[in-house]
This record gives sequence, C-alpha cells and structure tokens, in this order.
Amino acid sequence: MAAAVAAAAAAASLSRYNNNNNNNSSTSATQNHQNHHQLGLVVPPVMSRYESQKRRDWNTFGQYLKNHRPPLTLSRCSGAHVLEFLRYLDQFGKTKVHTESCPFFGHPNPPAPCPCPLKQAWGSLDALIGRLRAAFEENGGQPETNPFGVRAVRLYLREVRDAQAKARGIGYDKKKRTRKPHVTTDSEAYGSI
Repeated sequence: MAAAVAAAAAAASLSRYNNNNNNNSSTSATQNHQNHHQLGLVVPPVMSRYESQKRRDWNTFGQYLKNHRPPLTLSRCSGAHVLEFLRYLDQFGKTKVHTESCPFFGHPNPPAPCPCPLKQAWGSLDALIGRLRAAFEENGGQPETNPFGVRAVRLYLREVRDAQAKARGIGYDKKKRTRKPHVTTDSEAYGSI
C-alpha cells in the first residue's frame, strides 16, 4: 500500500513538474530528458519510422509463425515458409493486378472496373522483405541462415514484379548507372613531387 501511495505521489509530482515545464517556452526536449533521468525515470528513445515499421513487420511475422499449423519456431523457418507468408499477405493487398483474360490486361489506366484480384504491390513486398531480413539478423539470426535472403525469395519477388508490370502495362527497366568521368588531378598528372 505504501509503495502504491509513493508511486502515485511521484506520478503527481512528475505531472506538476511537466506542466510547469510545458508552460516555460525556453525548456528544451534535452532538458526534459535530463530532468526525467534525474527523477529516475527511463525515457525510451524515439524510433524512426523505418525502425517502428520493421518492429511491426517482425511482430507480424512472429505471429504468423505462431498461428502456422503446426506452429513454427524461427530456427525451423525456411524460404518456403517466407513464400507462404508473402502469398498469405496477398489477401490484404490493395493493388489491382489484371489477369491475362481481363480486357484491361496491360493497360496502366483501365477505363472501367473489373473483377481482377487485389494483391500486395511488388514494391511493398520488396521493402517488407528488406526490413524482415534486417530484423532477422538484429534478433540473433546468422546471415547465412537468413530465410528472407534465400534465392527462392528473390526469384519470387522478381516474378511478382514482372507479372505486375506486364498486367499493368508498366515496365520496370533496370536503371543503368552512369559513371562520372575521372578527373585527373595535378599530382596524378605530374607525379608526386
């Protein structure tokens, strides 16, 4: 009981302290962080948008493994399970992918609606695999056993990209890197003196 009263008093004190600091426009975020630290509070670091999305994706994949029949552990997860996960995600897609029998197949802007399925866009899947690949290694996985980096997953992503490009009439041409011409410096031209 005494611990609960002490915790409530500390929270009230902190609340008053924060209200006073919020009224003072010269107080910076750094000072607030230092003041919280002095009060013995732990302030978690602010995650970037990429890091928070990576955490959500990792948790989603972990939930998928738990719900898998039979349930899977990460150590037994293979590229085939990753492909199964990507196909499972298609049911939540928002990108219209025309079938070859659709009259709008190959048209980037169809003039009317059609019954073709909605799927995950290739770019979304590609970014998702990149985040999961990084999260796997951050959570103790070895790069050589990373199921998100296996050849089958890369081939699947390439097939999805090509199929969606063909269905939508949009080409994904590989950008050629242009090399900057090498500028010869005086020391290279005359040798070091």
